[in-house]
Amino acid sequence: MTIQLNGEPLDCPEKVVTVTDLLDFYKLDSQMVIVEYNQTIIQRNQYPDVHLQKGDQIELVHFVGGG
Repeated sequence: MTIQLNGEPLDCPEKVVTVTDLLDFYKLDSQMVIVEYNQTIIQRNQYPDVHLQKGDQIELVHFVGGG
């Protein structure tokens, strides 16, 4: 299945089914990421319930600490 991730096509591995799976695949902490799913920001508690489908547009904004 191909989705758009941060504006680029991505062929998802079969094990990536939900937004949580996508974050786990990229080893991203859900507390440090904002997810926009098809142009709508979704809440963290929705990540396990949002199933990815062909053509979905996902934007991930990852916060990085530092100074």
